[in-house]
Amino acid sequence: MSAKADETLPHLVTIVGSGVPSNYEITVDGDIELVGDDPLEEVTVVTDHSAEGAIDTGVLRFRFSGEMANIHVVGWNGVAASKPQSIPTVHLEYGLSDQNNGS
Repeated sequence: MSAKADETLPHLVTIVGSGVPSNYEITVDGDIELVGDDPLEEVTVVTDHSAEGAIDTGVLRFRFSGEMANIHVVGWNGVAASKPQSIPTVHLEYGLSDQNNGS
């Protein structure tokens, strides 16, 4: 991802798999894109304002602009997980480009 993309997509959401298959959907009121890996390889669908897919293990990162509208995480069968340790961890960071520039 280029420095220009960092400026136009200044926020970051990170999903960390828990070892249990889970599905996620992220919706923003700006633009969103997967950081790094190939969306087809990650079985991730990314449109202008949303991203969805599945995660078991590993880490997925998305940069976005605007505000976070929704993050929805469920088990592989579409039901909310009953144990917190069985759902992915979600981290949300706003304004990373400003922090990296020392502003």
